[in-house]
Amino acid sequence: MQQSQLYRVMKAFDKAEPLYLKAVRILEESFGPQDIRVAVAFHNLGQFYLAQRKLEEAQIHYERALEIKGRVLGYGHQEYADTMYHLGMVLYLQGKEKESEALILHSIRILEEAGQGESMVCLKRLRRLAQMYLKSSCLEDAENVQRKILHMLEVSKGWHSLEIVLAAEGLALTLQTAGKLREAQELLERCLEARRTLLTESHIQVAANMLRLARVGMLISNQLRKGNPSEAIVELDKAKGYLDNSIRIAREVLNKSVKQRGRLRNGNSAESGNNGRLAMVILLQSFDSLGLLGLTKRELLESRDENSHLVEAEDALLRCMSSFKEFAHERSVSGFVEIKVEYVSCLKHLASLIEDITPEGMQHSQEVTMHELKQEISRVEKEISQMRRNKK
Repeated sequence: MQQSQLYRVMKAFDKAEPLYLKAVRILEESFGPQDIRVAVAFHNLGQFYLAQRKLEEAQIHYERALEIKGRVLGYGHQEYADTMYHLGMVLYLQGKEKESEALILHSIRILEEAGQGESMVCLKRLRRLAQMYLKSSCLEDAENVQRKILHMLEVSKGWHSLEIVLAAEGLALTLQTAGKLREAQELLERCLEARRTLLTESHIQVAANMLRLARVGMLISNQLRKGNPSEAIVELDKAKGYLDNSIRIAREVLNKSVKQRGRLRNGNSAESGNNGRLAMVILLQSFDSLGLLGLTKRELLESRDENSHLVEAEDALLRCMSSFKEFAHERSVSGFVEIKVEYVSCLKHLASLIEDITPEGMQHSQEVTMHELKQEISRVEKEISQMRRNKK
């Protein structure tokens, strides 16, 4: 059995399969077909087939293991729940979502009834269930599971770990999608406070948190614009403060990353590159959101000086453009599809702005013609298309 496991880890599946099958046959002949050791062998064989995405074979062997474990160990045993969970994942991969959900929920209930409801195993299964609900757009079910996870972590750890911050942020994003913006905002504010304590004020995750808060604030402002325009402006001003700070932090991290990459050739250079890549995404997204904020503010203040907000939007989008070009030679932070996608989004918003405003309203865009913008958009989109083809 150890040899077959080794072959599985090495992905030498053709050598491993006969050994797995032989082990099952020997165990059945030695101890009988209903022995727990046979059940374990069937479970391992299910894992072996699942690793190869041979889902029908995996299902057959997990079902056989589940049947034996239920008879021998009992239907409330944790080992029974373990095989049930794995069988549920196989069914999910087969597209049998309802059957999968029922098995995973049952496996979680078994752990809870056995006093293991707050264990890492149970937490992992709840997270997987939440992901499944989100993928299926079952927002209410996802929200309920995420609330349960957050409660478990609050009881066991309080707000003194990044684990609970990530759980709260996941719930906040689900609430945002469901339109429960105030509650999402409150959770993200708690996440920001915790991150500032657990990390540092200038950490890139703090900037990411601020960007999310700004986006929620802009959505809240949009809800308020008809009934309470003055409060809508307050929300936009708060959002602008978050965006200004996220831009500042992202630039600091980006500059630091580039300097470190110039000095290091190994060790932390990979981590530095990852931080720089994330900082570049946040920088471009923050500028893009700042441009949208300027346009939104202009619409809310129709009767006042609207050109000043057009200038703000224009300036933010031009800064987005110049920031990308500033670091374009740094492949570790600019040579990724997701970064180029954010850059194109910024360029398209700038092009739309130039088309919509009069020459008198523009301040800086005279330096960037529509023809130049369209050429740049076309060039970067071709790069993105080529990069995606190369990944296939």
